[in-house]
Amino acid sequence: MVLHNLTGYGWYALIAAMAGDILVSLILPLFYKGYSITKMSISALGNPNSPVRLPFNIWMLIEGLLFLAALPALYGLYSSVSKGLAVTTVIFVAVFAIGACIFTCFFSVNESKDIVTAASKIHGAASVIGFMLFLIVPLFVAILSFKSGEKFTGVASVVCFVLALAFFVLFVMSDKEEFSKTVIVNEGLWQRLNLVFMYMPLVIVAVKQILAGTAI
Repeated sequence: MVLHNLTGYGWYALIAAMAGDILVSLILPLFYKGYSITKMSISALGNPNSPVRLPFNIWMLIEGLLFLAALPALYGLYSSVSKGLAVTTVIFVAVFAIGACIFTCFFSVNESKDIVTAASKIHGAASVIGFMLFLIVPLFVAILSFKSGEKFTGVASVVCFVLALAFFVLFVMSDKEEFSKTVIVNEGLWQRLNLVFMYMPLVIVAVKQILAGTAI
């Protein structure tokens, strides 16, 4: 009964984590004078000089916990399709939840990238690992969906994987000096679009499970 409840509520937790991440990254900048949604990373909202540091850090903790709460639902859905791939997917999401979300509360970046501290180094390493692993999750969802006969979700997940990868590459390139005077410099835009397409396959899966009545 307890496991069933965790699985049922997990889909709602998953949607809340992903939708909340996008909304918070768009709403908090309204209260941060000088912050550019298109040119500044989401993590910059939590820098020591940010007027929205506290609500941002609290949200990142909540987001991480919501992702962790969704793991039983993900594993329960896909373990019968491919236990190995289901376990790997759960691990990748868990690493993202801890490294790119929860760690953000305790190890923040600075407003300027020229200022490097131990906290910003830890944040950078944890976030990169978390993002790179989660980036592969849409591909896993695609494989699992095709295996379970969910062709629409499978195709949508492949498309989302390609787009998420493209925006991730742009996000990484935006930091390079040679692109400082081009449209590629918009790291905030690429990061947000990367998140949208990384999350989309899991949003589709979660919504389908809720509509199918498998959630509480």
